[in-house]
Amino acid sequence: MRFTKNKEEYAAYYKSLSPKSPLLRDLTGAFLIGGTICLLGQLLTEGYTALGADKELSATLTSVTLIALGILLSALGLYAKLAKFAGAGTLVPITGFANSMASAAIEFKSEGFILGVGARMFQIAGPVIVYGVSASVVYGVIYWITTLF
Repeated sequence: MRFTKNKEEYAAYYKSLSPKSPLLRDLTGAFLIGGTICLLGQLLTEGYTALGADKELSATLTSVTLIALGILLSALGLYAKLAKFAGAGTLVPITGFANSMASAAIEFKSEGFILGVGARMFQIAGPVIVYGVSASVVYGVIYWITTLF
C-alpha cells in the first residue's frame, strides 16, 4: 500500500493508531524497577566488598552477577514480563543489555549456532556496542585534547 497523503495527514493517521501511553504509570514503573535493579547492584557490591574483595573486583563481580541474573530471567521468560511493566527501567541497566543478547540467542537457536545464535545475538546489541565504542573514542579524543592545554 502506497501512502500518498502529506506529512500532517500521515502524522494524524499515525497518532490515531498509536495506543495512548499512561505517562505517570510508565515513569513510576521505570523508576521503581530500574531503581530496584540499581539498588540490587549496590547491595551486591557492598556484599562482595564485605567478603574481602577490593573495589575493582567487587564492581566486576557485580556486573557479572547482574548479567547472569538478566540472562537467567530472560531464559525463564520473566524478563519480558518485567520489562512490560517497567519499560526503560529494565532497558537501561546492564541487565537490559544481557536480556537483548540472551533473548535473541534463545529465539534463534533453532537456526543453528553460527547463523542463528551467533549472528542474531548482536542484532539488537550490535548497534549499542558500535555507538558506545564510537562515543568513547570521540570523548577520549576530546579529553586528550583538553589535557594538552
